[in-house]
Amino acid sequence: MTTLEKMGLASKEAEKTLSIATTGEKNRALMEIALAISERKEEWIEANKKDIESAKNNGMKQSMLDRLLLTEKRIEDIVKGINEVVKLEDPIGVVLESFSRPNGLKIEKRRVPIGVIGIIYEARPNVTVDAAVLTLKAGNTVILKGGKEAINSNITVVTIMQDALEKAGLPRECIQLIEDTTRETTMELMHLTKYVDVLIPRGGKGLIESVCANATVPVIKTGDGVCHVYIDKAADLEMGAKILDNAKTSRPSVCNAAECVVVHKDVVKDFLKIAVPILKKSNVELRCDSVSLPFTEGKLATEEDWDTEYNDYILAVKTVDSLQEAIDFISAHSTMHSEAIVTEDPEAAEEFLNKIDAAAVYWNASTRFTDGGEFGLGAEIGISTQKMHARGPMGLNEITSYKYVIIGKGQVR
Repeated sequence: MTTLEKMGLASKEAEKTLSIATTGEKNRALMEIALAISERKEEWIEANKKDIESAKNNGMKQSMLDRLLLTEKRIEDIVKGINEVVKLEDPIGVVLESFSRPNGLKIEKRRVPIGVIGIIYEARPNVTVDAAVLTLKAGNTVILKGGKEAINSNITVVTIMQDALEKAGLPRECIQLIEDTTRETTMELMHLTKYVDVLIPRGGKGLIESVCANATVPVIKTGDGVCHVYIDKAADLEMGAKILDNAKTSRPSVCNAAECVVVHKDVVKDFLKIAVPILKKSNVELRCDSVSLPFTEGKLATEEDWDTEYNDYILAVKTVDSLQEAIDFISAHSTMHSEAIVTEDPEAAEEFLNKIDAAAVYWNASTRFTDGGEFGLGAEIGISTQKMHARGPMGLNEITSYKYVIIGKGQVR
């Protein structure tokens, strides 16, 4: 039996306890985790410093270093997120439907845990905690496979969480981390069908495509984010510039950041006159089409720019002749994550909201709100861009399944 198979077996065994744990027992474990992370935050930060130093030596770009970095403030936010999950209603055992058949059978559809969830992700140590606490609250055990860039951070925080689980009376194996960061181990996890019920990849396009192409374990696809902000001819241009700035520069390394602004030709000159100086404050590089280029200090875009998730201070600029052309362009290049329209025309907004096929569609708001916490779901386990089972920010309900419970009085068929 391989190391990974042993981990899978341990997860299955721990699941037997966790799946029937009461809400109180799970919440106590979560509170112990929050307390332990708060008390041992310096330990976690020291481990993170090793990862940051290694990443710098390996030439990691600044925006990706930002994703890897832990600070006291970020850890405080992580702890706050755990406490928010404690407050959320426990989905397990909820009766979704109840009905009776003519033969007297009573049928209930009850929400249950999925089981063992495998999560493959890249250099974001906060994901380690988000994934662990959400799966725990929903009664699932988890096997985590983080990237090599965050290995010291991940080992430390998983140990902290496991110690807290043990203190709360739940198995340490409810949360496990694969410490071997090689591709071979990742491939083995993708095929661990005997033990893992579902895989959730979180990361860039390459990672997600690799998991979807190679896994035999069922996959919930979370998406890379080529997100757009469309500035309509009826837009409040000052508002549009502020929304775009937030969507691009507040944290460019995340999947809900804008990668392309689409502007109606009637307002492109006036809009860029407002937006460019604001974006320049963050040193945003613009990749423009031939129409918008004269109004910026950017460079001419290539076809590749329309499909690139930069995760950096780079923004593509596309000019369109109409709302329909904007919809067509976005539909052709969207990754179905988050798309926004800025307009004062309700009819144009409604057409955009109805025609754009994405997990989250916005009217006069930043794409940066596509987030479990911002949606009131607590910490999220990912943003699903698929259409089956889960779509958009994945909170507790999205990492559960259901079963039918049938109650009879001796009926036979």
